[in-house]
Amino acid sequence: QAQLVESGGGLVQAGDSLRLSCAASTLTFNMYLMGWFRQAPGKEREFVAAISRSGTATYYAESVKGRFTCSRDNAKNTVYLQMSSLKPEDTAVYYCAARSTTLRSAIYYTISDYKTWGQGTQVTVSS
Repeated sequence: QAQLVESGGGLVQAGDSLRLSCAASTLTFNMYLMGWFRQAPGKEREFVAAISRSGTATYYAESVKGRFTCSRDNAKNTVYLQMSSLKPEDTAVYYCAARSTTLRSAIYYTISDYKTWGQGTQVTVSS
């Protein structure tokens, strides 16, 4: 089972960009579809983005569509979340998650679909 470690969070101003990384310790990273979720204080965890095993399919929450881009490098066992035009409402702890699947282009976007989670990285956007 993969272990996930997020990095790249920090404090930025509205309009800035930030790139999160999630490194997976597994020899079969290309068997996992990957997702990004976030949880703001006092709110439930919510879906942000997901990318298929092959990287050919992505899916985004409406709130981040056009501003965030999810990508992966299977050779480096890493998935990325490039965040642009950040807003104060993007402030949250961001988590990456993994789910093994035999389907190369499958996408899942609910919390219960993912079996492995990272510890999270804080992103704070000031106005």
